[in-house]
Amino acid sequence: MADTFNLQAIRERIDALDTQILALLNERAQCAEQVAHAKLAEDPNATFYRPEREAQILMRMQLLNAGPLRNEQVTHLFREIIASCLALEESMKIAYLGPAGTFTQEATYKHFGMNVGTLPVDSIAQVFREVEAGRVRYGVVPVENSTEGVIAHTLDMFVQSTLQVCGEISLRIHQNLMCVHQDWQTVTKVYAHAQSLGQCRYWLDKHLPHAQRIPVSSNAEAARLVAADTDAVAIGSRQAAPIYGLQIVQDSIEDNPNNTTRFLVIGNQVVAPSGNDRTSLLISTRNQPGSLYHLLKPLAENGVDMTRIESRPSRTTNWEYFFFLDVRGHEQDAPIRNALAMLRANAAVVRVLGSYPIAIV
Repeated sequence: MADTFNLQAIRERIDALDTQILALLNERAQCAEQVAHAKLAEDPNATFYRPEREAQILMRMQLLNAGPLRNEQVTHLFREIIASCLALEESMKIAYLGPAGTFTQEATYKHFGMNVGTLPVDSIAQVFREVEAGRVRYGVVPVENSTEGVIAHTLDMFVQSTLQVCGEISLRIHQNLMCVHQDWQTVTKVYAHAQSLGQCRYWLDKHLPHAQRIPVSSNAEAARLVAADTDAVAIGSRQAAPIYGLQIVQDSIEDNPNNTTRFLVIGNQVVAPSGNDRTSLLISTRNQPGSLYHLLKPLAENGVDMTRIESRPSRTTNWEYFFFLDVRGHEQDAPIRNALAMLRANAAVVRVLGSYPIAIV
């Protein structure tokens, strides 16, 4: 009897807390509406989505979090709260590399919330075009994977585009084997994006060594093909299976348990400092001895922490390259400002692709 009484008391306490939470959520939403009115009074074309402000809120909530909720759970809850309030200020549409069921769609929902408007498109180039044409506010594209490395097409698009990087998303990638039946060991074909095939190479070598590996444009496209082919399996996200009527027959088949993909949010917005930022640079050096040394020297002399460097052919002159660099900090920070000034004195091209908050997981 005592246990029943205690359980009832706890449920009544939960009901009371839920009532308070609902009231506070609506009070927060009213504040968001007031922000919208104030911004529009100052500027009819005001920008409502502020990546740096969102990052500051999420970092603050993680610092205040005393548990038992994990930081990633707190981040997820507050992203949805922020997204719901933002929807009262502005209706946004986001283009992503589709079709539905891709990891890029999952990254889009992780960053912008589940209720944001989305536009799945067929290629990374099309994501850029949709944002450039103003048909969507932002785009989401993959840029690198911890196992398979850089997505070259994304880097190449920045050479010809004026879009800015407005944010980044870090998504743990769990690759799943799916098909229309349970007898997956007898199939002769494996469909997946080339990156996913690479991320599952050793698992496939062990469990499906004789199956032909067929790269396709996306894992969602792989799932669509397998839905009509009983002699094939697809690799992809858990979200893709119900969309295409497939069963997940083996989960988490990626070779690296820490398999993670980084995505970029692209748009026309220059993002203010958040306090924990990354800056992406595009640099082309003159074809001369020691050119790479002269590119890196200003960073070292100003104490700038470089976290990534990639090279891509210029496609205009043989053996000349563009370098893509990521550094810690914001372009407004004095060390990066000074390093950029030195780089511009020596490099043929120096472009800041964007400064933006480091992904919060």
